[in-house]
Formats: sequence, structure tokens, C-alpha cells
Amino acid sequence: MKITDLLSKDVMIMSLKARTKEAAIDEMIDSLNKNGKLNDPVLFKEEIMKRESESSTGIGEGIAMPHAKTKAVNTPTVVFAKSEAGLDYESLDGADAHLFFMIAATDGANETHLETLAALSRLLVHPDFVKSLKEAKTPDEVIALFDAEQGESEEVSAEEEKATDSDQFVVAVTACPTGIAHTYMAEDALKNKAKEMGVSIRVETNGSEGVKHRLTADEIERASGVIVAADKNVEMARFDGKHVLETPVSDGIRKPEELIQRALKQDAPVFHADHVKSEEASSEKVSVGSKIYKDLMNGISHMLPFVVGGGILMAISFLIEQFYPDSAVYQMLSAISGDKTGAFLFLIPILAGFIASSIADRPGLMPGMVGGLMAYTTGAGFLGGLAAGFLAGYIVLGLKKVFAGMPRSLDGLKPILLYPVFGLLITGGLMYFIVNPIFKVINDFLTTQLEGLGTANAAILGLVLGGMMAIDMGGPFNKAAYTFAIGVFTSTGDGAFMAAVMAGGMVPPLAIALATTLFRSKFTEQEKQAGITNYILGLSFITEGAIPFAAADPLRVITSSVIGSAIAGALTQIWTINVPAPHGGIFVAPLANKPILFIVAILIGMVIAGLIYGFWKKPKEA
Repeated sequence: MKITDLLSKDVMIMSLKARTKEAAIDEMIDSLNKNGKLNDPVLFKEEIMKRESESSTGIGEGIAMPHAKTKAVNTPTVVFAKSEAGLDYESLDGADAHLFFMIAATDGANETHLETLAALSRLLVHPDFVKSLKEAKTPDEVIALFDAEQGESEEVSAEEEKATDSDQFVVAVTACPTGIAHTYMAEDALKNKAKEMGVSIRVETNGSEGVKHRLTADEIERASGVIVAADKNVEMARFDGKHVLETPVSDGIRKPEELIQRALKQDAPVFHADHVKSEEASSEKVSVGSKIYKDLMNGISHMLPFVVGGGILMAISFLIEQFYPDSAVYQMLSAISGDKTGAFLFLIPILAGFIASSIADRPGLMPGMVGGLMAYTTGAGFLGGLAAGFLAGYIVLGLKKVFAGMPRSLDGLKPILLYPVFGLLITGGLMYFIVNPIFKVINDFLTTQLEGLGTANAAILGLVLGGMMAIDMGGPFNKAAYTFAIGVFTSTGDGAFMAAVMAGGMVPPLAIALATTLFRSKFTEQEKQAGITNYILGLSFITEGAIPFAAADPLRVITSSVIGSAIAGALTQIWTINVPAPHGGIFVAPLANKPILFIVAILIGMVIAGLIYGFWKKPKEA
């Protein structure tokens, strides 16, 4: 596929009107949307801005490459845009950006498309070509320039890809979070500069196409040094004992000569696979609270598929049981989803295992999972599982420090023998003698208290849980409320608090959708289109649909949403609604014990929040 197959003339902007970074992004998104390339411009912008928050896609030399790969894209497309005056895009070199390539990749982009986008990225490291693009006046000239440049660029032959026997030899890995643009620009910049310097180099790319040109053990062994120009995790254990220079992928584009020279001089620390940074060093990068939250979310994110899949099938089995209790379908669904033989059996072990894995990498997974299973089978419940995950993770970290001084010839024993045996023994022993007995008492006490809640107290708790779902719409407060409801659900089988958090999470996007419908004059056309999307997102229990509105107008959106969500959550408890499914929104409402009242609670919260937001919002002219 040629680059020009993705570089549509219809969406090109030869003279950007925007004067700010966000305005330029909006103008390019609008061009994509007008030409039918997007199905959800709000979601697409959210993904673009998420990528920008990780590091600016203004790569320097007057070029910016905002990009996203998302289901919001109908057709893979590249928007070429040019600003004669230039604008501040927060570029890495501080200079104004003049040329813009907005890459819109579909979530299921095939390898051909990804290779074409990689080829586009590589061409933009050639100064003469970039200069010609800046001078182009029409879309036809741009297309002609790309056709000519791609035709002249030679494919790297297999012989050239093989490492030479030169003493001047380094290896590198490039990777960016999206894996579309920067990965390949850094690859080409390093290769071109190495050729100028007379240095042999092998570059592995970790992009959307997967790992390409994977480094061999022999190449790593012979290299003077290793350059890892990456903004995401790459496989590092293979570089054990080598001088490894870790740097952002942008440095691979902007500072290739400096990186190559430092790698040749071995001006980088020696990497040890089992090396654990001190707490002081870690705290410079991330706070303790953020680290705990990251580890917890790793466990929850891996647990959620079991919760959603198992929970919905379990709810359907309950429904079938009411009419056909002895049917084979009911027995099958119970076996698939249940807590003895099916998905719910894995909830707490998976949670604990992946918390431990986040803390201590792969060696933490097994002791964490076993600790979680012990918590589940002994009645320590969800809280015991959380404790097992963190306990196993930090025990394995401790073992890594203990065994760090062993002879290097015994390194192979650590992951296959020492970590599994001692990690499991210590974690299992502490769970058996200390953790499980303590948390079983705590879990039993909480279960008793929750079962004994009166209507007033239950309503207050439902109000708090519903409100928390709307405070940060997918952030720590939202996840804390959802995790609490899941914990109660897995421990007692009671879906009362699931009803509260589900109703609370559905209200924000539905309220915004209602406000854009009733107060149309106060919203832009793009906001009104996003409002329609929020009807679908809200009904599906996807709170995150409200985030773009909350980011633009946090006081009004969050305040109104919290009020509506809190009311909806409280009503579910006053009316003793029970939803035996942990996800699904309106689609699992028929499984509730009082489906009509569940929907009414959501509607009341939606209307209250929508009216508050609509009346409070200033007209768009203001």
C-alpha cells in the first residue's frame, strides 16, 4: 500500500486557521469528521489528548504528529495540515510547528496499514523532503512529493539488516505508547546517523505491528552498549550485564548522535535484571499512593473480565432458575459462572496474582494467586485477597534483594526455583497463620453489619457510593466504590450495592446527553453530537463518556453529576433493589429483582443532574 492511499486530499488543510495546539487538533478532527472518517469525534479527541499527555507529539523541526488508534475511526486516514505562520505545539525542541500529520488508525488496523504509517514516519526524518512539503501549495503537490519520495526510498536488504563484525557496534530498541509514529521515526533517525558515523547498528521496533527486527542474543552480547529509546515497557531481562542507556523515544529522534556516542563509550549504568531500586529512588518518580493505586488497578483490570463475563452469565442463570430450576441450561451456566467451578472461583486469585505481578513482575504472580485462593477458600474474602496480593509482591521483592549477591552462574535458578519455592512458602505460611484468620474475622464482621443495615443507613451508603461513581468518572473514587460493591457481591452474593454503583455510574453521561438535548442553544455542534453518543455510553454503564465535558467545565458537570448519581444510588437502597450482575447497565436491568424501579432510579438521577447542568451552563457565546 502506498502512503498516499491513506493521505487523502479531501481531508488536507493547506492553511490552518488555528493559533493554538488544541485548536489545531480540533480543526484536523473536524476535517476527519466532515469527511466521514470518524464515528465518534469526542472519543477520538480524548484518545489524541491522552497521547499528548504522555509526551508531546510535536517532534521538533517544525513537525507534529498527533495520533491515536481507536474504535472511533471508520477508515485509516492521515490528515496533512500546514500552518504558514506556525504555532506553539509544545514541541520537544521548543520551536513552532508548521507541518501536521494527524494519524487516525482503526482499532483493528491491519498490518498493511500499520506498515504504511511506519513508512510515513520514516520519511519525515529526511530534511530535504520536509522542506519540500513546507513549500507545497496544493494537495496535488503533496501527493506527488510523497509518491516520488516513497518511490526513491530503498528497502533495507536482508544483508544490511544483519549485524556486521565491526567493533563500532550498538543495538537499540525503540517504542512509543501508540506504536505508530515515534517508534519508526526514532528507528530511522538512529540508523541514518549511525551510517553517517560509520557505526554498525541494529534497531528493534516495538510498534503496533508487534516486535520487528528482534535483537538476537549474539547481537546483544557483541554490542558495546544498548540504547532503549522507549516510552513504554519493553523486554529488559535480556540486557542483563550490558550498559543500557534508557531514554524517551523522542531523544531517539532528536539526539541520535549523542545516544550512539554514549552507547559506544559505555556511558550508561550496567543493567541488572534482578536489581531493585531503593524506595528513595522510586519516590522521586512516583508517590507511594500512586504506586499502590497502580498495583491495585493492575489486579482489578485483570479481574474485571471474570467479573463481567461470569457475573452476567450468573445473573442469567438466576433468571432461568426461577422458571426451569432443573434444566441443563441452568446447570451449565451455573457451572461456567459459579464460585465453585467457574469464573467466580478465579476473582480473588486473579486480583491477588496481578497485584503481586505489578509489584514484583512475573515471579510475584504464582504466590499472589495461591495467596488469593487461600483467602477465598478460608473465608478471608476480598479483603484477604487484597492483602495476599500486596504481601506476595513485596515478599518476592525482598527475595530479589536477598538473592542479589549470589554468583551470576546461579542466576538461572532464581526464577525457576528460588522465587517460586520461597515466595510460595513465605506467602502461604503468613496467609495460613496470620492473614487469613485476621481477615476472616473482619470479613465476617463487615458481612454481619451490612446484612443488618436499616433502610436509612443503607440509603446513606447508597448515596455515598453513587456519588463516588461521579466524582472522577473512572478515577480512584469511582474505582474504590466499584471495588467495594464487587467485594460485597463476591462475599455475600448480594447485589444491592451493585445496583447503587451501577445507577450512579450511568447517571453522568445520561445527564449530559439530556442536557445537550434540552438546552441545545448552549452547546456546540460537536458537543451535541457527543451528547447523542453519551446516551449509548450511559445506558451501557460507561461513565467515562462524561469525561470530555467534565474536563471542559469541571465545576458544573461534576457537581451536577454527583448530585444526580448520589440520589440514584440512595433510591436503589430505599427501594431495596438488587442487581445480580456486576456490569451491563440497562442490558442487565431485567435481571434485577425490581427492574422498573431500577430504571426509575436512574431516570430520576439523570433528570435532576441534567437539569442542574443545563440551567447552570452558560450560553456558548459566553
